[in-house]
Amino acid sequence: MKRIFVSLLLAPGLILAGCGHHDPAARFAEAKAAFAAEDYGHARAAVLAGLEADRGNREMLLLLARADLALGDGDGAGSVLTQLADLGMTGAQWTELSAEAALLRGQAREMDRILGDDQSAVSWRLRGEAALAARDSTSALADFQHGMAAGNDFRLAVDYARFLIDGDDIDGAERALQIMRKTGAKRLDTLLITGTIAQHRGQLDAAERAYGEAAKRFPARAEPLVALADLADLRGAPDVTARYADQARAIAPDQPQVFALTVRVAAEKGDWAKVRDMLGPREASLDLRSFEGLAYGEALLHLGHAEAARAIYQKALLLSPQNPFARLMLAESDLAANDGAGALSTIRPLADSVLAGPRELDVAIRAASMAHDPVLARYSERLHSPQLAAINAAAGQAQAAMARRDWSGALAAYRAIPGYDSDAEVLKRMAAAATNLAQHDAALGFADRALALDPRNPDMLHMAGLVRLNAGRDLDTAQTLMRQALERDPTNRVFRADFARAGG
Repeated sequence: MKRIFVSLLLAPGLILAGCGHHDPAARFAEAKAAFAAEDYGHARAAVLAGLEADRGNREMLLLLARADLALGDGDGAGSVLTQLADLGMTGAQWTELSAEAALLRGQAREMDRILGDDQSAVSWRLRGEAALAARDSTSALADFQHGMAAGNDFRLAVDYARFLIDGDDIDGAERALQIMRKTGAKRLDTLLITGTIAQHRGQLDAAERAYGEAAKRFPARAEPLVALADLADLRGAPDVTARYADQARAIAPDQPQVFALTVRVAAEKGDWAKVRDMLGPREASLDLRSFEGLAYGEALLHLGHAEAARAIYQKALLLSPQNPFARLMLAESDLAANDGAGALSTIRPLADSVLAGPRELDVAIRAASMAHDPVLARYSERLHSPQLAAINAAAGQAQAAMARRDWSGALAAYRAIPGYDSDAEVLKRMAAAATNLAQHDAALGFADRALALDPRNPDMLHMAGLVRLNAGRDLDTAQTLMRQALERDPTNRVFRADFARAGG
């Protein structure tokens, strides 16, 4: 929504209580201190209070524009920058800020017009962000690399590091982090990305220290608390997760990350009425592949709306056919709608896998029983097999090894699972472990067998391309396979990042 600058100046709710807005110098000093502390909401409120008494102050207006941009308000920043232009501001700084404001408004062409042929690191960052918004990872990667070559820029390094993390290039992200440490060692994003990289390496204590330091240094920001909550959830500490969620909600209840965390905590507690009440008003805009979309379907299922849940999971599985949770919950919804045959058809890819656990087998048994299908005996036998616990333990060990990037340990654990060499999902994971060990022949073998078993699955297509890319072999085929994967799952950030690396 567009912001009208004059009305903002006059809005009494934005005047800080007891701050004495008749003293613009004091308000400006307060705003600068808040901005330096990355408390951008406070900075904006303080500088607005100062501008009430000194409306033409260019330095205050510039700080207001920067605060608006930091808060993602392209309309507000654009309005302020127009006033600065009227006051005679020109030059590279105005150009860069105006281009960023245009990008935040979704006006990529206007951004390009403003930047022209500018070759600064900031300009390349903005071009990269625009490319990402357009889902053009190849151009984004090239733009970020041009920017990194143009000079050390903190925000460019942040965006580039996040892009590389999305593509699981943790070593590359570590190199970008070094630039962040040189240009902003104590800034919030430096600490958060330090923690994220540590988490990806399985160094959870180091991640917690980084997130904890960020929470201490930036008490007005919710992001470190969300990261700590996610880490606690990963460690299986729901009470700690809920505590951090409460703290984050007290700071920024409407921030998307905080909202999603609140939904997750409610879902983990089984408070399905709260999940429904939070997500129901957003139903039309929910991405059904996201956690929120899937949780909304689960809430409806638990609250007795089987057909509505079924419709959600049918669409989610259509959009993301490799999502095991969506498949499992669609089968549960089919059962709740008394469609045993439909439930059995849905659950079989999971139940037939060597990775099937008690829950998948239980759903398959209930579905086969309702459908009067003779496969019931086979699933019952597997559920009660003495081997099941050992198989599930090996699968758990393998997944834990993958999470801590112990690729050799993961391969050994997967090989301990009977029938691993005829299961596409296991072979795909083994290909991932082998390619990370630079065991290229083995990785190609695993990936190609996985693809042969499940040739339309985007995960298998992507992995078959990725192992070729990492081996430096048959790069045209690698690019074709990764393009096919991306066509089937166009929102997948890992696919986009790897396809860009393949030169797609």
